[in-house]
Amino acid sequence: MLSLCSGAGGAAAAAPDNKPYDDRLLRLSEILGAVHYLRELCGSNDGQFWRERMTELMDAEGSSALRRARLSRSFNQGYRSYSRTYIACTPSAQTAINKFLAEGVQISESLMKAIP
Repeated sequence: MLSLCSGAGGAAAAAPDNKPYDDRLLRLSEILGAVHYLRELCGSNDGQFWRERMTELMDAEGSSALRRARLSRSFNQGYRSYSRTYIACTPSAQTAINKFLAEGVQISESLMKAIP
């Protein structure tokens, strides 16, 4: 019962840190994680490029420890999800990369318009 009450209080305290565009930001974080894994798997030699983009996103939008944790969790979810799905670069993995890159561009453009 104590943890239930603590969780509710924590959520209420975190509410002011929420932004109207957070769903898109979290999806973009997840895409960055998936692309980081898949492009590495497919030998693109990007190094830490996608992880660095995530770090930049967290620096720009991670105004609190909770926000940073949520963004990081989404990135890691994308990375882990695809690391469980693909152990080798396949045509399907290449297709997923292309779809994620296109979706990432769309989300980024919509965020640029939404964030003052």
